[in-house]
Amino acid sequence: MRRLDSKHEVQKLESRAMAKSQVTTTYISASANRHSQAAHSSNDSLVAFGSSKFVALWNTADGTDRGVYETLHGHEGVVTCVRFAHGQDDVIYSGDDKGYLGCWEKIDSKWNSTLSLKAHSKALSALASLENCIVTGSSDATVRIWTRYGTGSNLTEVQSIDLKGKFALDIQLAHLPGSTSLAMAVAMTERQIGIWTRSEDNVFIRAASLPGHEDWVKCLAFANDISGPGISTLASGSQDGTIRLWNIERHAKMQSSSQQTNGSDDLLDKFEAALGDFAEEEEGGRQISMKRHVIAVKGEESKSIQFSITFDALLIGHEAGVTSLAWRPQRNGSDATPALLSTSTDSSLILWSPTSMPSSTGLESSSVWINQQRFGDLGGQRLGGFVGGFWSRCGEGDDAMAWGWNGSWRRWRCTVTGGRDVWNEVGAITGHNGPVRGLSWSPRGEYMITASLDQSTRIHGPVNHLTGDSTDIWHEIGRPQIHGYDLLNAVFLDALKFVSVADEKVARVFEAPRGFASLTRNLGIFTDPLNDPSERAIGATVPPLGLSNKALSETTDSQVLPTDATMLNRRPFEGELASTTLWPETEKIFGHGYELISLGVSHSNKYVATACKATTSEHAVIRVYSTTSWQLFGQPLPGHSLSVTRIAFSPDDRYILSVSRDRTWRLFEHTDGGYVPTTAEKPHARIIWDCAWACEGDIFATAARDKLVKVWQRQDPQATKWTAIATLKLKEAATAVAFSTQNESGVRHLAIGLETGEMLIYSGEVRESKVWHEVLILEKSAAHIDHVYRLAWRPHAADENRGEQLASCSEDGTVRLYSFSNLSAR
Repeated sequence: MRRLDSKHEVQKLESRAMAKSQVTTTYISASANRHSQAAHSSNDSLVAFGSSKFVALWNTADGTDRGVYETLHGHEGVVTCVRFAHGQDDVIYSGDDKGYLGCWEKIDSKWNSTLSLKAHSKALSALASLENCIVTGSSDATVRIWTRYGTGSNLTEVQSIDLKGKFALDIQLAHLPGSTSLAMAVAMTERQIGIWTRSEDNVFIRAASLPGHEDWVKCLAFANDISGPGISTLASGSQDGTIRLWNIERHAKMQSSSQQTNGSDDLLDKFEAALGDFAEEEEGGRQISMKRHVIAVKGEESKSIQFSITFDALLIGHEAGVTSLAWRPQRNGSDATPALLSTSTDSSLILWSPTSMPSSTGLESSSVWINQQRFGDLGGQRLGGFVGGFWSRCGEGDDAMAWGWNGSWRRWRCTVTGGRDVWNEVGAITGHNGPVRGLSWSPRGEYMITASLDQSTRIHGPVNHLTGDSTDIWHEIGRPQIHGYDLLNAVFLDALKFVSVADEKVARVFEAPRGFASLTRNLGIFTDPLNDPSERAIGATVPPLGLSNKALSETTDSQVLPTDATMLNRRPFEGELASTTLWPETEKIFGHGYELISLGVSHSNKYVATACKATTSEHAVIRVYSTTSWQLFGQPLPGHSLSVTRIAFSPDDRYILSVSRDRTWRLFEHTDGGYVPTTAEKPHARIIWDCAWACEGDIFATAARDKLVKVWQRQDPQATKWTAIATLKLKEAATAVAFSTQNESGVRHLAIGLETGEMLIYSGEVRESKVWHEVLILEKSAAHIDHVYRLAWRPHAADENRGEQLASCSEDGTVRLYSFSNLSAR
C-alpha cells in the first residue's frame, strides 16, 4: 500500500504502471447536448459534438460502426457550440454555457486542448469560422469577432458588437459573390435577420435587416451557385416553421459610396410594410415582400461595390419550429442536385431540392423548391423532435444526420437504384441524456443494463459478428424501460429479467419479451434456448398517462403492435429502440414509506433488497423480498439512521452489507427466518458512498467522501468482528468500488472511482490481503470528468478467453467499458 503525496509522484507512478499494464477504451456511450450548435462535421467524415462537458468524436466512415471513440475534456460547463475551423479537420473550436471558448488541435495524431478563453460573460449560443475569422455569439447580447494568427489557439479580439438586448441563435459567415469581403448573417431573438459586412478594415458594419419571418429566426446556412453562377444563397429557418431563401448577387445599378450610405428609401419601406398588414375584415394570405436590399462594401482602391439581397423562395413543410439548416456539400467534380437539409421540433428531417417547372407561356422553365425526402416521425420518442442536423461525408456520398431531444442520433444514406435515389436508415449512436446512476451486468456477462436520470434503462451489448471482426463493437440493443420518474438503479435477476428502482416508492420487475430474446440470438449475444417461448409476451407498450409497461400478446385486441424485433438481424436503430424494445412489467414491490434510493440482488437471485430515502431510523431500514413469492423475507433490517447508499450481498449470500449517509456500515446474516444484524462499524468521517465484496467472500471494501477506501477482513472465520486491514488514501473523495469477478494466479483487482471522475486500479494477492499496489490510473483524458457512480467488472462466463473488462457510469452522462491486459504486473 502506498500513499501518493505529490503530483510528480502520481505522474511518475502512472507512467511506470502504464508501461506494464495496458488499457483500451472498448465502448463509450454518449449523447448529444440539446443545443442546435453543439455538433459539426469536418470536410471528411469526423463528427464532433458536445456531450455534457465533453467534446465527443465519432468517425462516421468507420467500417466497424464503432461510434464514439474519444472524448475531449477541458470545459467546466456544458458544451453548447462546436465547430471545425474552416478548411481544417484538425482544429476544433467549442464553447460552453459558462462563456468559455476552447480550441482543440490534433498534434502527432493526438487531440490536445490548446485554448481556454473567457470569451463572454454568459453562455455561448453561436459560433462561426471562416478562414482566420472566428465569431462568437452569446446570451450576454454581444457578438465578438476574433482573428486567428498562426495556430488555432492564437486568437485576438478585434471587435465587439452590441445586439441591444438580443442574443445570437446562429451566425454564418460567407464571402460576398466574386469578392474577398465578408458577409455575416446573424439570427437573433427577433423576427429579422441581421446582415453585417466587412471590407478590408476588419470591422463589421450593420448593412441590412431582412424581414419576413413571423417568429424568431433560429438557423441560417450559406451556399454558392445554388440559384445560378455568381449568386450566393442564404437559407433562414424560423420558429414559425418556414424556411426562406435569399439570393445575394452583384447589384446591376452601380452607385457611389456616398449615395449608398442608406440603401433603402423610407417611403418605400412604409409602403411595402403596409402591403403586409391585414385589414380588420380581410381574409387570405399575407403578401410576400419582394423588396431588394442593397448593400455596399469597399473594393479595390476603396471603390464601392454594391450587392443586392432579394427574397427568392418560401419553403413550407414543417409543422413546428425549424431548428437547423445545412446545404449538401458541393464536392469537387460532383454534379449532384443542390439539397437543403432542415430539421424541426416536429420530429422530421426534410431534404429540399429545386425542380424545373414550365412557366405560364410553356416556353421557359422556372425552378421550384419541393420536399424531396422526409424522414423522422419517431414513434415513441419524447417531445422535442430534432435539435439539429447536418451532412457528413461517407465514402463518395453524404449521409443526412440529425440528433434528437433525447440526445440520440439518426442517420440516412443514399444509394442509387435504377437511376433513382433511394434513402435508407443506417446505424448511428445513442446514449443517456442525463447522469447515469446505475449499472449491472447480466449474470454471465453477455450484456449490461444502465439506469439514468433521463428516466430510461438501456441494455448495451456487443455486435461483433456483424462486422466479421473478432473485436467486440458495443451498442445499445434495448431500451426496456421508459419511465415517468428518474431511474436510480437496475439489476439483473437473470439474463432475461431485471428489477429497477426510481424516484418513487415502488420497485418494478421486468421480463424480456420474445422479441428481445430473438434479437440477442440473431446478434449472437445470448444464444441460450428459451424454456417456454410461447409464454413470453411478444412486446410491451406504455399506455397513455401510464407508468407500467403493459405486455402485448398475439391476441391483444385493438392494439397496434410494434415492429417485430424478431425479424431484426442487425442492431436496432433509435426509432426502434424508442418504441419496440420495451419489456413488459411483471411485478411491483411495495413497502417503503419514501422514494427508493438503493437496490441489491442476491447472487442466487432468490432475494431482492431495497432501501428508501430516510432522515430517521424508522425509515432507514432495508427490506428483503423473496423472488419466488415477492413477499417480505423476514423483518425489515434496522440499524441505520440515515439513507442507505449501497446494498451488497456476499458471494454466498450469507451476509448483506450496507453503507449509509450516517457513516456506518452494517452486516446482516442469513437465517431461516430472514436476515439479522450481526456487526456494525463507524470507520469513516464522511458519508460512505459504496461497498463491494471480493469474489472469494473473505474481504470487502468501503469507499467514502473522506478520501479513504478501507478493506475489511475477519481475523477468525468464526468471529463476528471485521477489522480494517488496509486503508487506501486517495487525492479525492471515493464514490465507487468494485472487486474483479475472479483472480488471476492468486491476484485480485480493486477498482476505485473518484468524485472528480478519475479511476484507479489496485492489485493485491489473495493470500496477503493487507498489501495493495496501485497498478493503473485512469485520468480524465480516458476516464470520466464527474462523480463516478458505479463500477462493475464483467463476469468471465460470457467469454473465458478475454482479459479483464470494467464498466463504469457517471454524473457526466457517459457509460464506458475498458479492456485491460497484464493488470497483475507490479
